[in-house]
Amino acid sequence: MNIHLGKILSFNAGYVDTASFLALHGLFAAHVTGNFVTLGAALVTDSQTGAWAKLAALPMFGITVLLTKLIDQQFLKRQKISYTFLLKLMFTFFSLAAVLSIFYLPFPQHDTMMSFTVGMLLVTAMAIQNAMHRIYWAKETPTTVMTGSTTQSMLDIGELFSRPSNEKKAQIFQRLALILPTILSFALGCAIAAIIYKFVFLWLFVIPPILSILVYFYRENYKKT
Repeated sequence: MNIHLGKILSFNAGYVDTASFLALHGLFAAHVTGNFVTLGAALVTDSQTGAWAKLAALPMFGITVLLTKLIDQQFLKRQKISYTFLLKLMFTFFSLAAVLSIFYLPFPQHDTMMSFTVGMLLVTAMAIQNAMHRIYWAKETPTTVMTGSTTQSMLDIGELFSRPSNEKKAQIFQRLALILPTILSFALGCAIAAIIYKFVFLWLFVIPPILSILVYFYRENYKKT
């Protein structure tokens, strides 16, 4: 079975974002934009749950992306490719987060060293995925933030109402065929994370390492040109 890599990556992003938001009291691990909102809300409410993790998410994300690029450059200097190494690194961070979460879930309604550590491990892993998208998967639809993809798909659908030429219509359907599965995979990841949080709580963060193995197995199934 030929599974497209982008679908696994988008499912993983939706899953990790939802799982971290639910278990780590509002932390978005897959992208950092939402953490500014939840941090602002935490600072003006009686409960400042997870404030330190949300505050640290942006610098942790940025530093990880920078280090990922530096690692890639070091591989290039030796005329090698960092692709599989970075995938293994992402798997390692997800695995560490999974092991710790099994022992320490549920996390209390206040900042602890373990909840902070798990949060930063997840942010680091997802920062690697984001960086790899720019380095290796640049031809693919974004897998971690759906705002741009949703906007483009709605614009394309709107364009169909203007009765475009057959050539233009073919281009629109081609884009939709790439974008819509990514959006649906992300949404499915969010839903599955919520279900596991509700019914199989202790195994919540075990899924991302498993998905990382799938990513590694289907690592060549992405758009290269």
